[in-house]
Amino acid sequence: MIDVDLVLVGGGGAASLVLAALDREGATGLRVAVVDPVHKRGQDRTWAFWGTPGTFLDPLLSRAWDAVDVVTAAGRRTLPLHPLRYAMLRSAPLYELAGAAEQRMGAVRVTAVAGAVDDDGERVVVSGPDGAPLVRAAWALDSRPRGPVRPGRTEWLQHFRGWWLEADRPVFDAGRAVLMDFRTPQPARGVSFGYVLPVSDRFALVEYTEFSPAVLTGDAYDAALRGYCGLLGLDLDTLRVREVEDGIIPMTDGVFEARPSPRVVRLGTAGGATRPSTGFTFTAMVRQAGRIAGEVAAGRPPLPGAAYPARHRWMDAVQLRALDRGLVDGVAFFGRLFDRNPPERVLRFLDGTTSWREDLALMSTSPLVPMMRAAAGDAFVRTTRAVELPFT
Repeated sequence: MIDVDLVLVGGGGAASLVLAALDREGATGLRVAVVDPVHKRGQDRTWAFWGTPGTFLDPLLSRAWDAVDVVTAAGRRTLPLHPLRYAMLRSAPLYELAGAAEQRMGAVRVTAVAGAVDDDGERVVVSGPDGAPLVRAAWALDSRPRGPVRPGRTEWLQHFRGWWLEADRPVFDAGRAVLMDFRTPQPARGVSFGYVLPVSDRFALVEYTEFSPAVLTGDAYDAALRGYCGLLGLDLDTLRVREVEDGIIPMTDGVFEARPSPRVVRLGTAGGATRPSTGFTFTAMVRQAGRIAGEVAAGRPPLPGAAYPARHRWMDAVQLRALDRGLVDGVAFFGRLFDRNPPERVLRFLDGTTSWREDLALMSTSPLVPMMRAAAGDAFVRTTRAVELPFT
């Protein structure tokens, strides 16, 4: 059995960011192991996020934009993002960066499926599915997907399919990213939108996304994408689908157990990094990784802290309830949010970095009566369930 200081259970995006952050902090002498049945390489997913330029991610990006478009039936609005930018990162460069960090730190990779993670308060033992011990560590960072420890009052999903489309001639505007295009047919219960991230004038990710309680069939996603490509004026007979990306991300006010035992910390969605109101996760994972590495470098336990402020989790719960109960129209809600606030404020709110004053300003631009009804209903349900409040 391998004995280390820190074991990463799962080797995807969250673990890759931690490895890169530890390397940047110069974590020499730290004994690290990674347990994952697959050594992640290549392009298996795409992250889109906003943030300030000038970070370690800059050399890894496929593309970045200083402005994005939001489109409704009423027209197209271009949102300037300064001092932020919207960026696209494909997985291969991040996996390569993490691999180089592993080598410099002398990390041990255990290519196996992880089973139980047992914590006796002094050490953690990661076992295989058969119960045989694989790694013993002082701390474990577990990024394997898992649901909330307590179900939410609203259970929605962000689910999507994207096509990487390639053309022989220029058909995309590489300088224009579409953040949300609400001209797609809206589901009976939920919100749908299209999404365009052009890497060049001949290669782009075109995606169909829904915020709703249930996923679609594969044929339904393909039909929705064909319809959205038609709205964009793209002739699919002249384009090639080079790659397909699918995803399902929880949008719930359920409680994720970020620290299930004294020496086990969960990362990514399992650790609460997914924003309930939108499904966005990547920026919170970057923050988690940076905080962990900073704590380790200072000789403290690798604890990242809460991914989002408690008041933001409450605001997300209210928003989800309002959408789920049909108290607000989803397209109108998001359109109003961008129409009545500086884009940079909205995006920072979705990242969980706005102040109390900015949060109040955002709340004042939402439809107050429906949102007050949603807040009252949320409070009533939590009270009648007589459970510990998750937002304290």
